[in-house]
Order: sequence, then structure tokens, then C-alpha cells
Amino acid sequence: MSNTRAIAATVIDSVIHGGRNTDAAFSAAGADQLEARERAFVRAQVYGTLRTHLRNRYILQRLLERPLRRRDLIVEALLSNALFALTDSPQPDYAVVSASVDATRALGRPGMRGLVNALLRRFLRERDDLLAAAHHDAEARWLHPAWLLEQLQQDWPEDWQRIVEAGNQQAPMWLRINLARTTRENWLARLSDLPISAGVPVSQLPAAVLLDAPVAVDSLPGFSAGDCSVQDAASQWAALLLDVQPGMRVLDACAAPGGKTAHILEAVANQAKLTALDESAARLQRVEDNLQRLQLSADVLCGDALQPQQWWDGEPYDRILVDAPCSATGVLRRHPDIRYLRRATDIETLQRTQQALLQALWKLLQPGGLLLYSTCSVLRAENDAVVAAFTAGETTARVLPLTAPVAAQAAVPAVHGVHVLPGQQQSDGFYYALMERVAG
Repeated sequence: MSNTRAIAATVIDSVIHGGRNTDAAFSAAGADQLEARERAFVRAQVYGTLRTHLRNRYILQRLLERPLRRRDLIVEALLSNALFALTDSPQPDYAVVSASVDATRALGRPGMRGLVNALLRRFLRERDDLLAAAHHDAEARWLHPAWLLEQLQQDWPEDWQRIVEAGNQQAPMWLRINLARTTRENWLARLSDLPISAGVPVSQLPAAVLLDAPVAVDSLPGFSAGDCSVQDAASQWAALLLDVQPGMRVLDACAAPGGKTAHILEAVANQAKLTALDESAARLQRVEDNLQRLQLSADVLCGDALQPQQWWDGEPYDRILVDAPCSATGVLRRHPDIRYLRRATDIETLQRTQQALLQALWKLLQPGGLLLYSTCSVLRAENDAVVAAFTAGETTARVLPLTAPVAAQAAVPAVHGVHVLPGQQQSDGFYYALMERVAG
């Protein structure tokens, strides 16, 4: 147990102090090489700690007589994990303390054994008072960085608490049933002999299924054969709103890892001429893998969407999906590392990229064609503000209303599109705006 706790601390330290995303941190720490049960334990500990670290850090600052040296910050990660385990998990207190103390040796910090033991035992004695004090600190209470809390309060004065609370929850497991291969009803019927329960809380999404609890994908009926995929409900609106018809030329401009690419193709039984573009060759491999498993075909291209002259063949597209790089503030529950990887100063940089993508790709759209702009952000600066700036300077762009079905059932209407807020019908946070190219 001390070894797995040391690996968890290494991953946490790599995210919080090293600036790595969780997947890269897991790989670097060797967590991917663990036996399945240990790997699941480490992942649960890492995700739980990343969700609660702002509270844990506040408490550690009150427990420590002096700040830890820079070279010992991994011990802060270990202690943060221990505070999460002592507060938010069912593990016995003595087991958490013992494993955390022992983990100092695996982390190369055996001289910190006494400090770790003393701090955790003091926390157990003063737990109620320390947690009560944390409740009065904004970051420690809401588990979001101050800059993001301020922005959410400004953008969503009536909804910010609900958004924050949803971002602090463990994400549910949504599936997309491949309707080109089976029906949702037939797939659900295949669960009857398995210890898996599922429901359909969003009837307007014809392929969406919500599991009562996460499971390994290999246990899902027909997963390896392409009968289903993992995809959040909010993300599944993209293919429906884009309304691709058989034979159309389609560009998915920021395609990796390929969930929306596959959904578009499934919706037309693989009868679209789709180009899946991404600038990351490594991430495009995931697109290739998904397409192969689902038995779908697309032209997968490695290229920069901002430089279409380098890869575009000159023939316009009927549909373009711009799932733009963004702050990912709508998927904090799914990616708790975003709390530590994003800064307030990132938003303006992202906004410039988002506007540049629309400007570069609009010329690839034929008259009468549709472009769907989407982000997994809930910040208005990356959503309505981007669309407003683009349409103000582009006379051929007409924003189409999205009053049905998405706005009526699952989203909050915006000036130019709709927001799906985190937690609405148990989905992630997303933004969509649909634009038609008209004669100019």
C-alpha cells in the first residue's frame, strides 16, 4: 500500500508542481504498469486528491510551522493525498497514516517520516476545527482557484455555485451506442445478464446511455466490436446539431481523440467524406484506433487548422466542426488537473486562437454550408464573445438559432448559441454556436 501511495504522490506532485497533465503524469510515474487493482486505486487517489488539494493545502499551511523546502514539495503531495484519504475515503485512519509514513522511504525522503506522522496525527486530533476553518476560505471551500471563481461569479451570477459543485463531483460514465450497428433498446437489453445498470435520462440524444456506475470498457457488450463508445452526453450534441447528410464533405478541424468524428460517421452509416484533422500525430493515433474499432473510414490528416493552405485540397466543405482548444472549464469533474494547469492569463491567448480558427476555416465552407463552433468551456469570453467578434467582421456568417432540441431540453440560451452547464442532466459543460455561410 505504501508503494501505491508513493506513486499517487508522485503523480499529484507532477501535476501540481510540475505542470503535467494527469495522463502524462501517470505515464511518467509508471502507474500504467501496475496491476489493474492497484492502478485503479492510484487513479482514485490521484483524482480525489486533485479535486480537494486546495482545501488540503489550506489545512497543511495551518499545520506546518514553516513551509516545506522546494526539493521536498513531493511530501506536500503525499500529505495532501493523506488528508483526502482521511477526510473523503472509507479507509481506516490508522492505515492511511501508516502507509503515508512508509511512503516517505519510497519517495526518497525517509527523514520526513517523523514530520508526516506528526502532522497527520495532529490533523486527526483537530480535524473538525481545521475543516471548519477551511470552509471560510473561498478556494478551500469551493475547490476552485480564485481567478476561476471570480470569473464564474461574473459570468454566471445565478448559477456559479451549481457549476462549481458539479465540477467537484466524480464524472459519471456516459456511452454512445453505435446506431449504425444496433439500436439503443437492443443494446440495453444485452445488459440484463450483466452486473451493469444503465438508463436514458436525455431522450433527445438517441444514442446516449448513462451507466449507474463506471465499469471497465471491456465489460461492455460489443465494445470491441464497435457497438458502443464512451462519450459524454454534452459532447453528443455536436453530431446532431451539425446535421450531416450522406455524401457530404465534412471537416472535423480539431478531431483528436475522435469521439465526435466517429459519432458524425455513425449518424450517416459511414456515408460521408470526412476529413479528421489534428496537429498532433500522437493524438491522431487515437482517432485511427477509434475508427478501426468502430469500422469507420475517414481521411485522417496531421496538420495545423490555422494553416489550411498546407493541407486543403481546394474543394469546399458542406459541414465544418470547430471543436476549439479551450480552458476546459466545463469538464473539471472529468479533468481535475485543469485547476492547476490553467491560469487567468491563458483565456486571452485561447480566445485569440479560437477567433483565428474561425477566420482561417470559414473560407473552406461552401455557400449554404454550416459551421459548428464548440468548446468545453463555460467562460463567456471563449464562447459568445468569440462568435460575436467573428460575425461582426464576417458578413457571410449568419448565426442560426438553437432553440430545439438542445436549448429547450438541456441548455441555457446564449446570445449566439447555447451553453450546456456542468451537471445539467448529469452532463459536462459545453458551448455550441451554429453558423451558416450566406451570400455576401
